[in-house]
Amino acid sequence: MLELRLLRYFIAVAETEHVGRAATRLHISQSPLSRQIRQLEDLLGVALFTRAQRRIHLTDVGRWLLGPARDMLARADALAREAQDRGAGDVGQLAIGFVSAALSSGALPSALRRLRGERPRVRVALRQLPSTEQLAQLRAGSLDIALVHRRPVTAELEAHRLTEQPYVLAVPRAGRLARGRIRPAQLDGQPWIAVAGADGSDRWAQAIAAAGFLPQVAVQVAEWASALALVDAGVGLALIPASYATAPPANVAIRQLPWLHLTSSLVLVRRRSLSSPLIDTVARWILDAARAKPPRVRHPASPRPPTRRRA
Repeated sequence: MLELRLLRYFIAVAETEHVGRAATRLHISQSPLSRQIRQLEDLLGVALFTRAQRRIHLTDVGRWLLGPARDMLARADALAREAQDRGAGDVGQLAIGFVSAALSSGALPSALRRLRGERPRVRVALRQLPSTEQLAQLRAGSLDIALVHRRPVTAELEAHRLTEQPYVLAVPRAGRLARGRIRPAQLDGQPWIAVAGADGSDRWAQAIAAAGFLPQVAVQVAEWASALALVDAGVGLALIPASYATAPPANVAIRQLPWLHLTSSLVLVRRRSLSSPLIDTVARWILDAARAKPPRVRHPASPRPPTRRRA
């Protein structure tokens, strides 16, 4: 079998045409190097050098072999560097699933910016999916990291809570609910904008029932941003996770409901059986970003009545 070590010795002797200088370059003694060259020639069954007095020169076969030998060593060195980079998590592929809260919280964008800056050769596949579908893909091996609303109850997956935030009420700024204390009875029968596949529709319904009012769902949308846009248009009310309410549309007021016991969670989930430096690093970056920047909520003040001009 042709060894890369023998090719490395051959290249050094071929480039210097002097065994002594080649031995110095390779940091070995001259006699062992001469034996290694003889071993390579015996292995190939051809003469690679002609020897005259104290000088050696490449034969025709030796000149032909020099180019392919350099290419083979270069590929071997590149392969070794690639393996080291992958082992360190500096290169590779990563599939991350997420719900929209992972974006509004800032945790995922922060980790992606860091990944692009520190590991530019890593390829990331991003998939926005409902929590249940993410967990199914995680178990199937299609995802490496899932950012979901629900903490899974299974031994094969490990979960880390990133954020826990309250729901707030988005109401039309011009309506009577935009000011004063809100009681549950005031919300009973109000037109409601619901978000399909949101953070546990069963929990949402249970919390509302426990609070003592029954909303009338007028429109169902797919995104929190769409719900806010419809509140802005005066279509109805919407319960929104607090991180989405930091900059509401102009005609929307954000109200807190202290009596509504409902929160939205963001959880990082990964398989216990799958660990790599790349997955470990990115998961840690997401956790660090979530802990460093908890969502801040700005509650706009209620609109003041217009001041009357003095006559």
